[in-house]
Amino acid sequence: MFRSEKKSLFRFLSIYLLSTFTLFAIGASIFYTLEKHHLIDRQRQMMAQEGEHIQHQLIALHKSFAKKLPIYIDPAYAITLLDIDKQPITGDSALLKQLDFAKEYQTVGSQLIYLKSVEPYYLGTVYIVLQTPVDRAGIAQLQRTILLFMLAAGIFFLLLGLFLGRLFIAPMREAIETMNRFIQDTTHELNTPVSTILTNLELIQTMRKCDAKEEMQRIEIASKTLSRIYDDLTYLKLNHAYHRDIRPLDLSRLLRERIAYFATAIEAKKLKLKKEIAEDVVLEMDHDDALRLIDNLLSNAIKYNRTGGKLHIKLDVTQLVVADSGVGMDAQTLQYVHERFRRANGSEGGFGIGLDIVHQVIKAYGFAITFNSQPNEGTEVTVQWEK
Repeated sequence: MFRSEKKSLFRFLSIYLLSTFTLFAIGASIFYTLEKHHLIDRQRQMMAQEGEHIQHQLIALHKSFAKKLPIYIDPAYAITLLDIDKQPITGDSALLKQLDFAKEYQTVGSQLIYLKSVEPYYLGTVYIVLQTPVDRAGIAQLQRTILLFMLAAGIFFLLLGLFLGRLFIAPMREAIETMNRFIQDTTHELNTPVSTILTNLELIQTMRKCDAKEEMQRIEIASKTLSRIYDDLTYLKLNHAYHRDIRPLDLSRLLRERIAYFATAIEAKKLKLKKEIAEDVVLEMDHDDALRLIDNLLSNAIKYNRTGGKLHIKLDVTQLVVADSGVGMDAQTLQYVHERFRRANGSEGGFGIGLDIVHQVIKAYGFAITFNSQPNEGTEVTVQWEK
């Protein structure tokens, strides 16, 4: 993973996880508070029920004229009975100093207190005070449940974040890889013709009195390759701001000129050229657009052809056909053949921009293009402007 990818992934995960855990922490805090109050409210309800039970016992004892208070209570509670002066009839007197008689429920330390007034005063009892420890076990269990949930949610959202992060940086990775391939291909494409020129110039200087026809041919091919690379890159750079001077163009004459331009390369690869060029095929078209269209089709047909292969070029009033007997393409490759920087074959040089330029020209003029290709048999490209 590239450094820029790691940095982007780290930033995405930081923002994503921080915002997610913040929201979850707020939600968990609200849930914990509500559930804690629910647990305490349930204890209070049970204390109120116990207070009613004790009051009923006091009423029964009062009606039977009992002189003692044999009251039966739940062992989970401690009971204190107070008289009209708020003095203990039975129970813990130390609790009285901490009681607020204006509140029915209150918490003193870890004890939950329930204060119930009795009217009328049965057996002198005016207040029933019940106390029990706050349900710490229930609260602790609630805390453990929330922590486990947060941990599970954290793992889930971390994995989800990694997955989303990889999706997030996938276009960046593809762009970086594409740019790296482009730079690599650029250096290779420029280095090859430059090295050819320099090598053959050295040979000419060494062999001054000898026939240098072959060396000059190589220099010509290399120079034209450099020129074509420059023109293609310039065309891509200026494509969106490109001003088209559309006028009647003699496509027949231009095609012959471009075939002559590539003659050296055709001869060097020993291709058998077959031309069927109709006279006076005129199109309303920008000269440079037509140049790029023809040059890229011819260049690919030569580059990906086999040595000693066939090159067939046909032009009539409805279409231009360029066919070769080279490496060809399979059906899967044909699906992305127009994509920029995608090369159908890695064995030859190139940037993968030739057919992208062709596609741009075709789209600009509303032409139609079709490919008929089979691996190791060759490719036939047909450009139609009239149906």
